[in-house]
Amino acid sequence: MALLKRGRKAALVACLVALPMALAACGDDDEGDGGDGEAGGEVTLQLAHSYTETQPQHRCGALVIADEVAGADVGVTVEIFPASQLGADADRISSVVSGDIDIDIQGASALGAVYEPVSVLDAAYAFDDSDHLARFFDGDASGDLLQGFEDETGVHTLGAWSAGMRQFTANEPIREPGDLDGLRMRFPNSPQFLMNAEALGADATEVAYEELFLALQQGTVDGQENPIVNIDAISLQEVQDYISLSSHQANSNLVIIGEVWNELSEEQQEVLQSAVDTAVEQVPGCVAEDEEATLAEWEESGELEIIDDVDVEAFRTQVDTYLRDNFNEEQLAVYETIRGTAE
Repeated sequence: MALLKRGRKAALVACLVALPMALAACGDDDEGDGGDGEAGGEVTLQLAHSYTETQPQHRCGALVIADEVAGADVGVTVEIFPASQLGADADRISSVVSGDIDIDIQGASALGAVYEPVSVLDAAYAFDDSDHLARFFDGDASGDLLQGFEDETGVHTLGAWSAGMRQFTANEPIREPGDLDGLRMRFPNSPQFLMNAEALGADATEVAYEELFLALQQGTVDGQENPIVNIDAISLQEVQDYISLSSHQANSNLVIIGEVWNELSEEQQEVLQSAVDTAVEQVPGCVAEDEEATLAEWEESGELEIIDDVDVEAFRTQVDTYLRDNFNEEQLAVYETIRGTAE
């Protein structure tokens, strides 16, 4: 964004000191470099996220976006800041709204801090699986939600993917809702995640993701829930005995961009959108490959015992009843739209 502004300033100076013919040319350039999206100058965009460089959200997501944009050579450079270098999720969404960060890869619950209805994307069992989430965003069903988000915040959504289904880990198996009784389960500190905990029947304890390994190691909490790629990324298999495949939530990632979107030329917008579309196609496959390899490694090493006979239907039925009874009217409308796209 700074480079774009410097380019405009340089063009203005040139117009002031050049010969009449040059002045006319500068006038033409300035006319095309306005905020109407018809032309754009050189621009470097910051892309932030909270994942490590080994996770698929970075390898197959952020890196693909940056590489695709660079290859198009339209004057846009995407500079990546992984591992929460530019702040935690709650801080980064505020920075995108204010324009201090250009692009972010965010979970829906964090976005709910600035537009509550979008957090319903992270409701337990709202999506049946990652394909269901992709189908929701590919079709028209997500249009009103994303437009409402943009109208409220000025933040545009370029795409979304699932980084896998969230699973329980603990030092004892979790096969049905009653198995959560008496367990202190770590959930992220957001209204939707805490509502999920209530709906699932869990005793939620709030612990920062960065502190989760230590909390489990010291027994501050008994268990937690995360997608497999996150569990492996912070080595939770070293401090937990069981992973129970509850698949209770599609871990959403939305690729969002602030007001700088309107400062890009139409060509630059098309290239950036195409780059995100490519990443959206690739991330789920990368996640699935990583999950398969990780589960096979845990099974072979015995680091985590895999519980694959979870009574998912019992959890799903309990959760659906709770959410319908506790969502407000606007949240319930989003939830029902999502459920309406299930196969």
